[in-house]
Amino acid sequence: MCGIVGYTGPRQAYPIIIKGLKRLEYRGYDSTGVALHNGSGLKVFKKKGKVAELEEAIVGKDLNANVGIGHTRWATHGEPSDRNAHPHQSASGKLAMIHNGIIENYNQLKQELTNKGYSFTSDTDTEVLLNFIEEIKKNNNCSLEEAVRVALKRVTGAYVILLLDADNPDTIIAARKGSPLVIGVGKGEHFLGSDASPMLEYTKEVVYVNDYELAIVRPDELILKNLGNEKLTPYVQKLDIELAAIEKGGYDHFMLKEIFEQPRTIHDCLRGRLDATAGTITMSGIQQYAEQIVQTNRIVMIACGTSWHAGLVAEYIFEELTRINVEVEYASEFRYRNPVINKGDVIIAISQSGETADTLVAIEKAKENGAIILGVVNVVGSSIARVSHGGAYTHAGPEIGVASTKAFTAQLAVLTMIALKIGYIKGTIEQTRYNNLLKELEEIPEKVAWTLQHSEHIKALAEKYKDARDFLYLGRGYNFPVALEGALKLKEISYIHAEGYPAAEMKHGPIALVDDQLPVVFVATKDTYHEKVVSNMQEIKARKGRVIAVITEGDEHSASLCEDVMIVPEADEILAPMLSVIPLQLLAYYIGVAKGLDVDKPRNLAKSVTVE
Repeated sequence: MCGIVGYTGPRQAYPIIIKGLKRLEYRGYDSTGVALHNGSGLKVFKKKGKVAELEEAIVGKDLNANVGIGHTRWATHGEPSDRNAHPHQSASGKLAMIHNGIIENYNQLKQELTNKGYSFTSDTDTEVLLNFIEEIKKNNNCSLEEAVRVALKRVTGAYVILLLDADNPDTIIAARKGSPLVIGVGKGEHFLGSDASPMLEYTKEVVYVNDYELAIVRPDELILKNLGNEKLTPYVQKLDIELAAIEKGGYDHFMLKEIFEQPRTIHDCLRGRLDATAGTITMSGIQQYAEQIVQTNRIVMIACGTSWHAGLVAEYIFEELTRINVEVEYASEFRYRNPVINKGDVIIAISQSGETADTLVAIEKAKENGAIILGVVNVVGSSIARVSHGGAYTHAGPEIGVASTKAFTAQLAVLTMIALKIGYIKGTIEQTRYNNLLKELEEIPEKVAWTLQHSEHIKALAEKYKDARDFLYLGRGYNFPVALEGALKLKEISYIHAEGYPAAEMKHGPIALVDDQLPVVFVATKDTYHEKVVSNMQEIKARKGRVIAVITEGDEHSASLCEDVMIVPEADEILAPMLSVIPLQLLAYYIGVAKGLDVDKPRNLAKSVTVE
């Protein structure tokens, strides 16, 4: 949450920072600000609202500077406003700072500073931390670097901070714990960001900063230290992302682009791993722990949001193919319980960003108890990837739309391959079924493409249902989590209240909601549960509910019971969720567009949840 950008070098800093903030706006868009240093002092400009509103507000201002920092905010402490926007300046005006994260003990620090005569112009924890750093610097007559190091030893919480010092015009001091920070290495220049997107057109060489590390960044120098003041050797990595991946490419919204990218992203996920002809799945990050996974009695999947829904689908898949007991946990609940984790348990952490704060803390606790940690993440070099023993990247590419789409289907593809691999090694999958599933999985990208090609009518459905106040989504078996995901997408994008339920549970309460105004979306592809789902559809129809369904191509009987249908190709029930979710993503998208909403940046949401 919150996007941070920094630059120091020979170029003009402002255009680089403002372009970077636009690329990071999916991380937060309540307010925006920049701090620039032109050699004669600090200049801070900030504004409630999106990046474009800041740009408009500072037209004609002197923006000449070769060093600067910028921030796009997702509000935690203090409402969205000009005064709560970052960067904040210290009491003396000599320091400017931006911050991503939450300082949990800020109130205690604020009281200490208030007792010393400090006053505050904002409601933020960030301003408190900044003045605490300045107080240490002043009292100890030390460098800003040393003051930051001392202050962070007192801090409880998560943070990435970037600071400018009026007395050091070419230097940015940065530090992180629990939130991502990437430093781009150029020729006589450095770039900083919450992820690599702000620096892609300038450099492909980056350093991922670890927790409890501090960076002193100058145009021609990058010094990394730990909080014990020991120098560290920066590990420079090559980015494997092209600039086109973070641009709209002719689509109206990133969300639509990412929905239509799914044939390619699933193919990229399978490529080099799945060989149906040879009957093999090659996943080195799983292979090295295959014996332990085969021997385990328990797998716990930990995730949040859409990734949690992917875990629910995977629970069905793993138990069917591997006969291992699987539990799926909300990371935010798991971390605050005292869960029973035994040595040899396998924890699978699922996260698009690889930075989800609750998931990170949860797997660190499990790791301490001797569990094997496997990460299923999208972002290379992310914190979860580095903390995990093994795992697999999804290779979905950058996902800019706040509502996750292509990451979900890529997660399902990876998790299905893991289950197939473990089940095959364990001998719990019959050979013919194994071969058939490999072949069908290889065909999924083509079937997703077919689904997208036959989706034009969903625009009309969106117009028809956009004024509904509520939706009910129902599914059974593998399609129950898809119903949950469909409801979540609609809530996120259109702000329409929606609930997902197992179809059989409908009679245990939710059926009371059914009337002639309620759209009820069934995920009703042909599978083991199909006849029972058809019965549930008839129950809704008998009560004059408006039945909409995702059905398998050629299923005329189900179509006859529905007011409207969305069609997907036939597939094995284990793989069907990668198809049945596509129309639900599109329905949510088109309803949001029909309502005139910003579907890429839904209100109150941010892409990477790096705070609690």
